[in-house]
Amino acid sequence: MKKYLCVFTGTPHAMEAWMALSEDERQTRQTQGVAAWKKWATDHAASILEMGGPLSKTKLVSKAGIADIRNNLSAFVIIQADSQEAAAKLFLGHPHFTIFPGEGVEVMEVLPIPGG
Repeated sequence: MKKYLCVFTGTPHAMEAWMALSEDERQTRQTQGVAAWKKWATDHAASILEMGGPLSKTKLVSKAGIADIRNNLSAFVIIQADSQEAAAKLFLGHPHFTIFPGEGVEVMEVLPIPGG
């Protein structure tokens, strides 16, 4: 089995649409979304190596120093699967983008460190 980093993405525009919902609608969708996300995690427990979680604000560290930046990363999970295609299929219909305002899940294999 190979290991995959799966990063949940979303844009400020998608979040604006979420915030435009009524408080009652957001609360209802949040309750449904959390339940659906927990069901997804239970259904795929054998594939989940690290449940990960939501991501906070981002700081970029570079030659220029440290800076506050914005990106589209919102959460992550690490899974195991036989192939990238099999890993990606685990996220079809995921509540991140069917209930919550997320836009997608990026699935990438965690490769061994060269010469490691």
